[in-house]
Amino acid sequence: MNESVVILRTLKENPDATQRDIASALDVSLGKTNRLIQETADLGLLEKDARDEGRGRNVGYRITEAGEQMLQEHRVDAALILASGFGSRFVPLTYEMPKGLLEVYGERMIERQIRQLHAVGITNITIMVGYLKEKFDYLIDKYQVDLIYNPEYSCKNTLATMYHARDFLRGKNCYILSSDNWMRENMYHSFEAVPWYAATYMKGETAEWAMTTGKNGVIKEVKVGGENAWCMYGPVFFTKQFSDVFLRYIETYYKLPGTEQYYWEDVLIRNLRNLPEMYINRQPEGEVYEFENLEELRTFDEKYVNHSGSRAMQLVADVFKIPESDIVEIRCLKAGMTNKSWLFRVEDDSNAPEEYRGKSFICRIPGPGTEKLINRKQEGDVYKAVVPLGITEELVYFNSANGYKISRYYENARNADYRRPEELKACMTMLKKLHNSGIRLDHVFDFKDQLLRYEQYIRDAHGEIPFEDYPTIRMQAMEVFDWLEKQNRPRTIAHIDCVKDNFLFTQEGLRMIDWEYCGMSDPLADIAMAAIYSYMNQDEVKATIEAYRGEDGGIAMAGLSGDDTFALVTAYMGVGGLLWSLWCAYKIIFGENFGDYTLKMYRYFKNSYQILRKMNKI
Repeated sequence: MNESVVILRTLKENPDATQRDIASALDVSLGKTNRLIQETADLGLLEKDARDEGRGRNVGYRITEAGEQMLQEHRVDAALILASGFGSRFVPLTYEMPKGLLEVYGERMIERQIRQLHAVGITNITIMVGYLKEKFDYLIDKYQVDLIYNPEYSCKNTLATMYHARDFLRGKNCYILSSDNWMRENMYHSFEAVPWYAATYMKGETAEWAMTTGKNGVIKEVKVGGENAWCMYGPVFFTKQFSDVFLRYIETYYKLPGTEQYYWEDVLIRNLRNLPEMYINRQPEGEVYEFENLEELRTFDEKYVNHSGSRAMQLVADVFKIPESDIVEIRCLKAGMTNKSWLFRVEDDSNAPEEYRGKSFICRIPGPGTEKLINRKQEGDVYKAVVPLGITEELVYFNSANGYKISRYYENARNADYRRPEELKACMTMLKKLHNSGIRLDHVFDFKDQLLRYEQYIRDAHGEIPFEDYPTIRMQAMEVFDWLEKQNRPRTIAHIDCVKDNFLFTQEGLRMIDWEYCGMSDPLADIAMAAIYSYMNQDEVKATIEAYRGEDGGIAMAGLSGDDTFALVTAYMGVGGLLWSLWCAYKIIFGENFGDYTLKMYRYFKNSYQILRKMNKI
């Protein structure tokens, strides 16, 4: 019956189709094709055509009314295009543009697929968006598509994507496409016989998902990796019958703990024996492309060799005075809470200054909304002030207007681990060196002022503080601020962002990086920030204080008892946690997601407040 649908579809699309055309569509011999055509006619789905077969114009049959009715049962109703992901392997291009909106030969990949779908009459198209979702809005007007927002695009994989698209998929014969696929020819049809997954033959060893199939093309098993194998690669088609069963599994797996990073294919692979049969749809070599990175795209479309359209790539090219083609081995280093960073190497034989050739660097791109949170001129002033101390990373470029930064990448460097006493000691000793350096800055980091600013930023952005009890907590915070002000604490240069990841152990010694929040402040605030960023408990906080104190507590602890020091650090942990919870609330307005970090920071204030009350400090 499945072969009959393909025969009918081929004749529907081309009434002059020859037996050879149908054999190609069925991927069988001419002899078997002739038998299948006859079987289809015996079912009353075809009847003899009056046209002369001898001229070779067609197979000598035309579709009957019964055949037309069967075709309608197999009509493709819709298409779902998955476009919510970040595309980390395509940085820095995807920092500015979703991968599916990148052009190949002057045509955006997602638009090429939409036009191919339209060409076969499929106009009910929905795009699943998430990252940079606003970039896709123009497609609504241009192609009358619909958009569905995936709220978990930043923290979960495509299992969650399919879960959020389940209502659209249910009850439809539907294509499922990836926005970043490129198909050389139009492989879509108005009618499909069976559910299938496109496949490309991979010669030699491969890390793709390799399929094992039965003689009839049914997918029996899928394993990650293989050799000389047909692999899952490209579009997928679900019949409504397949979706009705498969979506139940999607809903079940979505609710299971530990499946957050599952692909939807993980659910398929685990349940092939329990699902309606899914077939392989073999595609010829060079038909389907899933570009893995910018290097692959450069090979395919020479435009990307030197004119990627990325502002970040152009900046690097200008700074090093090289063409974009000399920027190689690009990869996403961090899509951080404040910034996005990518790693690259300058080609060995480039025209860059000799000290840069063959070396790797990090380019930092400020995140959305950061211009309000970070004063880049002040950050630049900090770098100028601390460079003589020899404790920070080597800068190649810094733009005090927009915050773009290029710095040296330290090979074989690693982040500090505060759980190791010797590393915690080294980091706290470096902090103390900073605090005792005598460096003076023209700006301060005042936690109370920052808190009030963040509140105003949230109001200005028409957002809201998401905590029900915030009015009460805010009054308690003012109590803590009043107590801190009465302590008349000294102000020194303070890093403020003392997360362990901002301490690097390199072959040239320990380095501190990322000075965006640095300003004049109570040096004990740095110990507090180191504690909350690592989610330390009270015992760990006390150990950190002692690691800092060493033989001499320096300016930070001069004249303080152990209890007084702990109380001050606890107070800064509380107001710092509250400040960063509002920081998250502001960034959430711009579509960023921080998991449970916001809750943990908010909880630090509540816990700290109770500790201070028990110590009779407030």
